[in-house]
Amino acid sequence: MARLFLLVFSITGVTCAGIGVIIALTIGQDTLHPILAWAAGGTVIGVIASWIIARKLLNA
Repeated sequence: MARLFLLVFSITGVTCAGIGVIIALTIGQDTLHPILAWAAGGTVIGVIASWIIARKLLNA
């Protein structure tokens, strides 16, 4: 489970963090702290999504 989770996270974590950065820049928050906060939030969402995806793949 851990290996599959890390493999899936390598894709979804970076993607969700990138989406968070794009959201921050789109709404006009172009300083360091808001961009990092949005990237961290995206990473957390990526962790949750990776866990769900890995669990569903193993149960299928």
